[in-house]
Amino acid sequence: MNRRLETLLTFLQAAASLEAFQTATERARDHYNVRHVVYHWVNAEGERFGAGTYPGTWVDRYVERGYLRMDPVIFGCLQRFTPVDWKQLDWSSKAARAMWRDARAHGLGNQGYTIPVRGPAGQFALFTLNTDENDDAWETFIDTNARDLMILSHEFNKKALEFGPSGENATPPSLSPRELAAMRCLARGLSRAQAAMELEISEHTLRVYIESARHKLGALNTTHAVARALSTGVIIV
Repeated sequence: MNRRLETLLTFLQAAASLEAFQTATERARDHYNVRHVVYHWVNAEGERFGAGTYPGTWVDRYVERGYLRMDPVIFGCLQRFTPVDWKQLDWSSKAARAMWRDARAHGLGNQGYTIPVRGPAGQFALFTLNTDENDDAWETFIDTNARDLMILSHEFNKKALEFGPSGENATPPSLSPRELAAMRCLARGLSRAQAAMELEISEHTLRVYIESARHKLGALNTTHAVARALSTGVIIV
């Protein structure tokens, strides 16, 4: 294990907030020089938690289109205990091919590698790297880094459990006044255009506040962020 990876692990292990956990995914992305790094999990009660570098537009699109019900990566990982190289999965169905084209259009790369992690009380997590690379280079990358990625995935999961519903760090995150205002507008059912108008900011600036709040809340998409903000008492409507 090289010194840069040790530094990343030290940062992850010391993370005391969801925001720092999010930053750890960004540091992992930069460390491995890939396009995206994502960690997310769900437990037996359906509580979800996530952090990563996928564009918010893609995460929202994924949920809106119901891709979870047919995602070859999800099904591939549910059936395995070992890491999954995306190109080895079955993408032959029309729905899967359409999802793949949509993912590419929203900024995902052509290669993916996902490590399934199973934890206590039915917890199931996925740690994913995604990038653009040719097959030979990607295979070499995986062969070189597989062991360290397995260690990293379990360290992400260990830290994530601290932020779960009963974890030792399960305290509401601190949002800035603008982030709180943006979340309240969405919780009231306003569209992004309406929220931006009410807050007298551009829609681009609103998106920045929403994405920042989403990361701090450990939410998988905007709807999930609003739900977590309401359920944890971060906002009251």
